Amino acid sequence: MLQLFRLSVLLVVSAVALAACETTPPPPPLPPPTAQPGASPVLRDWRAIITANDRDRLDRIDAAWSLALQQAERQRGSGDLRSTGEVIDPDSQRPGVSPPVGNYRCRTIKLGSQGGEEGLGYVVYGWFTCRIEKTAAGLKFTKLTGSQRPAGLLFPENDRSMIMLGSMALAEEPPANSYGQRPDRDIAAVLERVGERRWRLVLPWPQNESNLDLIELIPAQAASGR
Repeated sequence: MLQLFRLSVLLVVSAVALAACETTPPPPPLPPPTAQPGASPVLRDWRAIITANDRDRLDRIDAAWSLALQQAERQRGSGDLRSTGEVIDPDSQRPGVSPPVGNYRCRTIKLGSQGGEEGLGYVVYGWFTCRIEKTAAGLKFTKLTGSQRPAGLLFPENDRSMIMLGSMALAEEPPANSYGQRPDRDIAAVLERVGERRWRLVLPWPQNESNLDLIELIPAQAASGR
């Protein structure tokens, strides 16, 4: 009789517990983490943003280096290619790629020719003004002067490279501020540090003229201290 009473009590307790589980709502989800004041913004992975055409360009960056350097070596060019040093060495990347915020002296070096053997194998342009700034979306590169002015966000990749996705402004147009809206203006590049205070943006298979574009960057303060 005692055992039957205990079994009845156990069944009642179990039924009450089960009913409580069915009626008690689950706890609310945790709120998303908020950025702390002064913390660096977290960018989305560039792989989720890049277009198929630009991903193809980056995937074939080694081929762009190879062809462009071959053409630069055997074809006539414009400017002093020897002054570029490690900037045109494909294997000169160094760790610590993230550039400091501020103004830079920059110049464009075009290697190779989309026009074949009759075109210029290289063109080394003069110096212009560029800037690296910290925005709400992350670090941003902007070329401030010149007739071709690329701009784009820099996405962390690893200790030796960052990926830039941006667009090109021409002539008197306002600064470029979009990506993926005009394929003919889209830019995909790799940022690398190649010296103590020297960086380069590598743009494989650009839209026009060359087969590889390089933008050399030197902090303005470092350049003035030479």
